[in-house]
Amino acid sequence: MFTKDGKAKDIKTPRIVQDVWHNGEWIKWNDARVHVMSHVLHYGSSVFEGIRCYKTKRGPAIFRLKEHMQRFLNSAKIYRMEHEWTRDVLCEAAIELVLRGGLEQCYIRPILFRSLDEDRPAFGVNPFPNPLACYIGAWDWGKYLGEEAIEQGVDVCVSTWNRLTPNSMPAMAKSGANYMNSQLIKMEALLNGYAEGIALDDRGLVSEGSGENIFVVQDGRVVTPQLSSSILPGITRDSVIQICRSLEIPIVENNIQRAALYIADELFFSGTAAEITPIRSVDKITIGTGKRGEITRRIQEAFFQITSGERQAPGEWLTYVNEHKSAQAPVNNNGHDATQLKASGASSGISESVIDYQTAVREN
Repeated sequence: MFTKDGKAKDIKTPRIVQDVWHNGEWIKWNDARVHVMSHVLHYGSSVFEGIRCYKTKRGPAIFRLKEHMQRFLNSAKIYRMEHEWTRDVLCEAAIELVLRGGLEQCYIRPILFRSLDEDRPAFGVNPFPNPLACYIGAWDWGKYLGEEAIEQGVDVCVSTWNRLTPNSMPAMAKSGANYMNSQLIKMEALLNGYAEGIALDDRGLVSEGSGENIFVVQDGRVVTPQLSSSILPGITRDSVIQICRSLEIPIVENNIQRAALYIADELFFSGTAAEITPIRSVDKITIGTGKRGEITRRIQEAFFQITSGERQAPGEWLTYVNEHKSAQAPVNNNGHDATQLKASGASSGISESVIDYQTAVREN
């Protein structure tokens, strides 16, 4: 996606859905703007999500939509962001956005942040006087670590930057502020010629990548760090755990020492953007045979078969947007709906047969 120093893109600009959901209304991409004095720009007061929509024979399908939106709401609750948008309303908006965009596949980004009341501005650290703004946008995003990485794997390093302690910044929340730590990890890796960095927690145990969970394969068993290792409870991580169980591959959550990375039979990342990406070397030490391992291949193959709709998932993981009955409201010249979708707590009309999911992400 980027050149070795990370400063220049080496792929074309992705296709962007020109509609954006904003506080229950539809606006145009170019109208999605915030004031430069907004609280979020000065203090990092945002939470967000990343959700993939995959191309299938039944049309675009959003992967684990309800679980992603539940984590989004959980992140907001941790940061005391009280708002009126329900999970059903947000799911409805995401489905409508994909329908409006007309893309076969895309990446969906909900974000909630502290904005600015321009009539009565507040500038201090205290976030409470600032109004909340919620947006959902989407674009077509390719393989996060490169198309060839899915099979060939990536070269990574152990970062000199640690993950934050859970009682300093809540790792369970997917917040914009946490990703300043991720940026330090990512930039260091890129500038030293690696695709990604692996962070340790404050105890020196393996935590996660800058934006991915990590899995170690040793002697036919898959091990991933526990939530106590200052990791984000990844939706794809949970999917890998369930896929392993369905394939009868032993899977455990445990502490992982740094040295265990070097002697692993296989390593791989998981994440919404990274999906299932093998790791072929760590700190220039070759992992296994230096390419994707057999267990990683099996998990990866099952994952992509599920996301393409060709394999039964362990749960109801796909929302087929073309099979969802959503009234498309006409858009007028200023980019707003003639009949706007209001962000109330009322029923969103989502069919339970379309998204009959678990109510929250499993943590085991």
